Amino acid sequence: MQVRREDSVTTSARRAQIVAATIETIADLGYHQASFARIAERAGLSSTRLISYHFDGKDDLMGQVIVTIYEGIATFMTERVSAQTSPGAALDTYIRSLIGFIRDHRREMRAATEIFLNFRPEKGTTAQEAAMDPASLGHIERLLFWGQESGEFRRFNTRVMAMAVQRAMDGLPFLLEGDPGADLDVYADELVELFRLATRATP
Repeated sequence: MQVRREDSVTTSARRAQIVAATIETIADLGYHQASFARIAERAGLSSTRLISYHFDGKDDLMGQVIVTIYEGIATFMTERVSAQTSPGAALDTYIRSLIGFIRDHRREMRAATEIFLNFRPEKGTTAQEAAMDPASLGHIERLLFWGQESGEFRRFNTRVMAMAVQRAMDGLPFLLEGDPGADLDVYADELVELFRLATRATP
């Protein structure tokens, strides 16, 4: 049976609506209070059966929430970092862009943090395990290797440096929970300077 285009578009729109409602529900109430009933209410759905129709259980829905948030981050970052023509500028932009995304998408980051801390899928990989996968640092390692090959960066272990860069920002959503008014421009300035000093080649 061939699926009509309008059916596919409608299905995609409904799934996106449910994902958005899930993010808002988790951001407001926390992971454990985000029942299908509350998500359906937030999404304006007549029944939780509409969630079950589009997602194969809570694991599937939470997995799609994480995919949606991180696809948003990836698109935001790629547009900015790929426009840079030097490794140093790319690294600076990576740091500033990620901090900027976290600053401007606090509800998405709160939901992602709640899922990261609490989601235990029956099958598959937890968010914590995915975050610890060395492959998750590959994009930063490639950037750092580019800097070393060009001579702009000194020689160092790219895995260690990539982890230092990423982990310096992974904790930012937790910082904002305790200090919502933190000056993230200062935070970004300090990290940019820190990693400029850490990576630059000796004259």
